[in-house]
Amino acid sequence: MIPDSVHLCGGGVSVVLTPSPRAGPCLTYWGAALGPLDPSELAGLAELRRPGIPQSALDDPRYVSVLPTTGSGFTGTPAVEGWRPDGGSTAPSWTDWTADARGTQVVLGCHDVEAGLSARVELELTPTGVVRLRTTLTNTGPGDYVVNAVRTILPVDTAATELLDLTGRWCRERSPQRHRWQHGTWLRQTRHGRTGHDATLLMVAGTPGFSFSRGSVWGTHVAWSGDHTAYAERTPEGEVLLGGGELLGAGEVVLAGGGDYTTPWLVGVFADDGLDGLSARLHPWVRAAAPHPGGRRPVVLNTWEAAYFDQDQHRLTRLADAAADLGVERFVLDDGWFAGRRSDRAGLGDWIVDPDRYPEGLHPLVDHVVARGMEFGLWVEPEMVNVDSELARRHPDWLLRGRSRLPEEWRHQHVLDLQQPAAYAQVRDLLLGLLSEYPIRFLKWDHNRDLVDALHDGRPAVHGQTLAVYALMDELRSAHPQVEIESCASGGGRVDLEILTRTDRIWPSDTNDAVERQQIQRWTGLLVPPEMIGCHVGGPVAHTTGRTHRLRFRAATALLGHFGIEWDVSGLVPEESVELAAWVALHKQVRDLVCSGTVVHPEHPDPAVVVTGVVAPDRRRGVFVIAMVTATLTQAPTPVTLKGLDAEAAYTVRALGPVSDEPLIDLGTTWLDHGEVVVPGSVLMRSGLRLPATAPESAYVIEVLADSDLS
Repeated sequence: MIPDSVHLCGGGVSVVLTPSPRAGPCLTYWGAALGPLDPSELAGLAELRRPGIPQSALDDPRYVSVLPTTGSGFTGTPAVEGWRPDGGSTAPSWTDWTADARGTQVVLGCHDVEAGLSARVELELTPTGVVRLRTTLTNTGPGDYVVNAVRTILPVDTAATELLDLTGRWCRERSPQRHRWQHGTWLRQTRHGRTGHDATLLMVAGTPGFSFSRGSVWGTHVAWSGDHTAYAERTPEGEVLLGGGELLGAGEVVLAGGGDYTTPWLVGVFADDGLDGLSARLHPWVRAAAPHPGGRRPVVLNTWEAAYFDQDQHRLTRLADAAADLGVERFVLDDGWFAGRRSDRAGLGDWIVDPDRYPEGLHPLVDHVVARGMEFGLWVEPEMVNVDSELARRHPDWLLRGRSRLPEEWRHQHVLDLQQPAAYAQVRDLLLGLLSEYPIRFLKWDHNRDLVDALHDGRPAVHGQTLAVYALMDELRSAHPQVEIESCASGGGRVDLEILTRTDRIWPSDTNDAVERQQIQRWTGLLVPPEMIGCHVGGPVAHTTGRTHRLRFRAATALLGHFGIEWDVSGLVPEESVELAAWVALHKQVRDLVCSGTVVHPEHPDPAVVVTGVVAPDRRRGVFVIAMVTATLTQAPTPVTLKGLDAEAAYTVRALGPVSDEPLIDLGTTWLDHGEVVVPGSVLMRSGLRLPATAPESAYVIEVLADSDLS
C-alpha cells in the first residue's frame, strides 16, 4: 500500500488518494475542492471513509483501489482482464505499491509476481480542474499475455443519480439521452473502427435535475479514436464509478515477455454549476493542447456543396473570385481533384492530381486562390481505397480484410491497411509530395466508412490502424507544421480528445441544415471549444434534409463557431452577396471572442427557443444567438434570460447582423426598434429580454457590452 494519502488540488477541484490495508491506493474523493488539508486531516478523511464489514461478505473491509480486481472481492467491472495461452492467473492481485507524487501529478506502481504482471497508473490534475488517468500494463512473465481489457475508473458522489450521454447517426450526431442511474452497469461501446457518430463524447453523472446551468456533474471521456467502451456503474456494495478504455478484439493485443500496453487517457471533469461548468473547465485545456493554440480562425469556403464532383477549373476560379469578394480567407478544394475521380466509385488511393481536369496540375487554381488573398486547402482520405484504383489493382493485399473475400463496401470503398509498411509509406510519400509541391495550408482529412471484418496478421486490426493513423498525422505535421488538419469522418464520426491533439478542428456533421445544426453544435460543444467546430452556411435548401431556410437563420447558426460557407456563391443575386458578406464581416468582429470566451447556454422553458452565447473571460462582452427552431408555444417568445455576465455591471444591449427579410409576425414595436438599451447585468440574467413574434426557423444575434460599474 502507499504510505501516505495524496491530495491533488487545482481549478477548484480535489482528487484524494488514500491507502488501504491490502487493495492498494484508493481514489477516495473526486469533486469540489476540499481546501488545504494537512496530513492528519487527510488521515481523518481516510478514516471517515473506511468501509465496514457487513454480513455475508469478506471478513476484512472491502476497498476499491485505482485498479480494482475480482481477487479483492470487487464485484463490479474489473480494471484488468487477460489470460495466458499456457495457463496461469487471470485475476491480478496487486502488491508492492509505490507512489511518486509531484505537484498535481502522481505515478503509482504495483506488481503481481505470481501473475507475471506489473502496472503503472499516471494521474494528473490540470490547473483548470481536469483530471486524467491512464494505465500501462507490463508482462513481466516468461510467456505471452493476452490483454482482454484494461480500464480506468473515477469515483463519483452517491448524490449523482442521473446519467446523460450522447448517441446519434450520420447527420444526427450528438443526440442526448438521459435516465435515472440505478444499480448495475450502463455500458456504451463503440465498434466502428473510429470514434463513431453514436459516441458518448462525455458520460455525465449528476445530481437530480442537472442542466446546463445547475447541478453537480461529473463527466468522463475516453480519448481514443478507435473502438472504445464507456460505462457508469453502481454496485449493491455502494461503489459509484465512471470508467472506460479501449475496446479490444479477441487476441488484438498480445504482450510478449517484457511487452507493455498503455490505455488511452480517461479524462474526467467535475463542476458544481451544471454542464456549462464542465465545458468551462475542459475548453481552456483543450485549447492549450491544440496543435496551433490561439491561432486565428480564417473564414472558409469549401467546394463540396458548391461543385460536388463537377470540378471544372473555370467554374472553380469563378467560385474563388466570388469567395474572395465575400471576405473568405481559406478556399478548400473538396473531393474530385485526383486521377479517376468522377464519382465516389473510383480513384481513392491514387493521390495524384487528375491530368485530364488539371493538365497543369493544381498550380493555376492554387495560384489564383493565393493571388486573391486566400489560403488553399485540400480534401484527402488517406485511410481509404477504391477497388477501382491503380493502388488496389497493383496491391490488392493492401486492402484491410478479415477473410479471403473483401468486406462489404461502404460508400464503394475499403480500408487501406496502414499497418503494412509499404502501404503506409506510399500514402505518406504521396501526401508529403503534395504538401511540398503546393502551398497547402489546410487538409480536410476524411474517413468515410466503418472498419468491419478487419484483421492484420490474423488479429483484429483497429488498435494498430488507429496508431498508424496517429503516426501518419504526426509525420505530416512534423514535416509541415504550418498545415492545419480537420478531422472529418463522414461528418462527425471521429470526434475525440486524442484526435484533437493532432487536428485543428472537427467537422461535426455532414448536414448543414440549420435546425439540425443548432442541436448538433450545442452538444458537440460540450466537449469541443467553439472555434474548433466547423460551422458553415449552406445553401437555401439543405442537401441532406431538403429543408429551406433563410440566410439570416443559416448564418446566425454558424456565427459562433469556425465560420465557413458550403454553397455555390458564384451565382448569388446582389442582395444575397451583400447580406452574406455582412455576415462574414460580423464573424470577423466576434471571432476573437469565440476563440477565447466561455460558452454558455441560457435555458428557456420553451423548447422552440435555443440560446447559445460566448462571454469574454472578464465578462465585459457577450454575444448570444437566440434561435427559434420551430414555432414557439406562445405568440411571441417569453423573456429570454442571458447568462455568465457581471450582475453589477451596466451593459449596452443591441442586435447585430445585417438587415434582412426576416418575417415578423409582431405588428407593434419592441426595444429592437430603438437600437440600444442600457441595463444592469442582473436585469439581463434575471428578468431577461423580449423578442417580437417571429416566424419559425429564425434567429437574432444579441451583443452586450459593459459600459461601467454601477457601483
